[in-house]
Amino acid sequence: MDEGLSRAVKEAFVRLYRKGLIYKGRYIINWCPRCHTALSDLEVSFEEKKGGLWYIRYPGWSGGEGIVVATTRPETMLGDTAVAVNPKDERFAGMVGETLRLPLMDRPIPVVADPMVDREFGTGAVKITPAHDVNDFEVAKRHGLPSVRVIDLSGKMTADAGPFAGMDRFACREAVVAKLSEEGLLVREDPYLHNIGHCYRCQTVVEPAESMQWFVKTKPLAEPAIEAVRKGETRIIPVQWEKTYFEWMENIRDWCISRQIWWGHRIPVWYCDHCGKMYVSREGPKTCQECGGSLRQETDVLDTWFSSGLWPFSTLGWPDKTDDLDAFYPTSVLITGFDILFFWVARMIMMGLHFMNDVPFRDVYIHALVRDAEGKKMSKSKGNVIDPLLVMDQYGTDAFRFTLAMLAAQGRDVLLSEERIEGGRNFVNKIWNASRLTFALLENIGPVEGAEQSSFLPDKWIRSRCRKVAREVADAIDTYRYSDAAHQLYNFIWHEFCDWYLELIKPVLYGKVSGADRAATGRVLQETFRDIVTLLHPFMPFVTEELYQRMSDKKSASVMIAPFPEGNDSEADERSEGEMDVIFGVIDAIRNIRGEMAVAPNQRVDVLIRAERERALIEEYAYFIKELAKIEKMAFTETKPERSAIGIYKDVEIFVPITDTEVIHRELARIEKELTKIQGEVTRIGKKLQNRDFREKAPEEVIRKEEAAHGELLSRQEKLIGNRTRLEGILGR
Repeated sequence: MDEGLSRAVKEAFVRLYRKGLIYKGRYIINWCPRCHTALSDLEVSFEEKKGGLWYIRYPGWSGGEGIVVATTRPETMLGDTAVAVNPKDERFAGMVGETLRLPLMDRPIPVVADPMVDREFGTGAVKITPAHDVNDFEVAKRHGLPSVRVIDLSGKMTADAGPFAGMDRFACREAVVAKLSEEGLLVREDPYLHNIGHCYRCQTVVEPAESMQWFVKTKPLAEPAIEAVRKGETRIIPVQWEKTYFEWMENIRDWCISRQIWWGHRIPVWYCDHCGKMYVSREGPKTCQECGGSLRQETDVLDTWFSSGLWPFSTLGWPDKTDDLDAFYPTSVLITGFDILFFWVARMIMMGLHFMNDVPFRDVYIHALVRDAEGKKMSKSKGNVIDPLLVMDQYGTDAFRFTLAMLAAQGRDVLLSEERIEGGRNFVNKIWNASRLTFALLENIGPVEGAEQSSFLPDKWIRSRCRKVAREVADAIDTYRYSDAAHQLYNFIWHEFCDWYLELIKPVLYGKVSGADRAATGRVLQETFRDIVTLLHPFMPFVTEELYQRMSDKKSASVMIAPFPEGNDSEADERSEGEMDVIFGVIDAIRNIRGEMAVAPNQRVDVLIRAERERALIEEYAYFIKELAKIEKMAFTETKPERSAIGIYKDVEIFVPITDTEVIHRELARIEKELTKIQGEVTRIGKKLQNRDFREKAPEEVIRKEEAAHGELLSRQEKLIGNRTRLEGILGR
């Protein structure tokens, strides 16, 4: 072990022990019969499995019906020392204090009343096995009951199990059930679904066992840690994890920190073989101070999370006062998974407050768990693992990184598939192609650094939008909303910069628009693309660095240290954005009509527009509207022309005259065919979603996927019906 960290671990143990916060005691711990070591509560992974609930009759000691109890572990009944009922349960009011006969063992056991008993479970009466259940152990302490151990540390039945001694615990279960049935004491067996604890290392079923172990008293440490989060000294993000944190911390049990394994920090405790004296010391004493006898060190080692809990300050030189400790404790943020919120995070907060009098970090960001496309946890046995190294080789590191960022919405798991990563690669390709066009356009017009401020509407619009996006991205990153930031960038770059802005300025920069200030537009293009690359850098470090190095106007040696674009509300140009919305609305309306009418992409159409307030704006930018909407002739009208398709954007009406009605008939036939197909799918998925078995048994993500598909089909159906109505209107139906 590293000497510095080993010293810190010993120091922490000794201080906690001397304050009475570490003790050695007998308690029910989680024991792995295969690894032969104790496990903390957090090292037990639970899995829901089908089992049985056995109803067993415990006859009265002097005769009589006795009491029927229900249990999921009949093999442990051999160690029962009582039957417990709830003191408020009137069904057993006359039985408390009576003596029962323990089946198969012929041993007298009392009936006790304890509020721990759940009246709704089974018959309302439970067997008490203090040596093999933590709740029973507590009941036994309250009622002074003895403890009989019938399962050893290897999972075998002990001599106290009588005729079942030496059997494996699960084989014993079958034998006990068979013997109870033979003696007429097994009332019934019901199927039962319950959570079974497994060792997180080897997946062996964990055995609750009474054992002498070392423990940390957690209540005194947990209370300040709870208060720190309540006061906001440490924030847990997303905030819903705070509730989980509080629930666990407020119900925390003492932490078993001793482990019976070979590797780990040895517990700094020594025992005298002669007189039994125990020493807790930073450095091991040579001989016993009481009798001079030889000493041996405790063979158990510490739970790995004990030393991990000291990590925020032990790595900085603690217990010494170092410059690193002053500079870096506490730190600003810890990013981690929810699966170690209690293993590690809670313990770091407890230890930090106790030893440093301050929380170890101001923010804890809980990131999502990456699952497969169906919402299932990835595992080699299921064959659904996506290997990051292979994916990065195939699609690129930036594509993979950006995809994860887009999917990492707060509070939701990441459902990852290669199709999604392929979408990320397509976005990277889009950016690369946009860069080639940008550099070609800028090279075509020459230097633009000294150009005038542009008055061209698309230029003013893109700068306003870029500033807004910069602010929104910065805000999202500052509040750990990485998915929001990635989506903002995706929509801005793909749909606004590439789909609209580049298409609008190409005629200008290629000299097709007379009177346009090419240099001014070039300057806006240069500034905007530089901002895009800088904003993208945290998400796509490799592609953006490559593009940044190719820029003639780069501000720093690397994009990594370039100033991050800033935006504020005062720089927003709402008027320009509003005017461009009109231009986009008109173009989109014409494109929609073309789509509904199945007009070929290379075929130009004639358009009539009825507008009052927006007429001057549309006239000014008519060239761009005609180019992007593929218009042959565009004119204004005061009346609605007959037999024309209609599109509307706010108070602007767009008409496309129809000369070939055969096109409409063909489109109507296609719509009817697609509606028939969609109706079949809507009916099929609707029946599935109404099926009770599907709702109860299908994974939640599968149900959500079917619901989303159903919703999309209904939306598509509604749109097609609307198109059909409009086309029929053109035909005068």
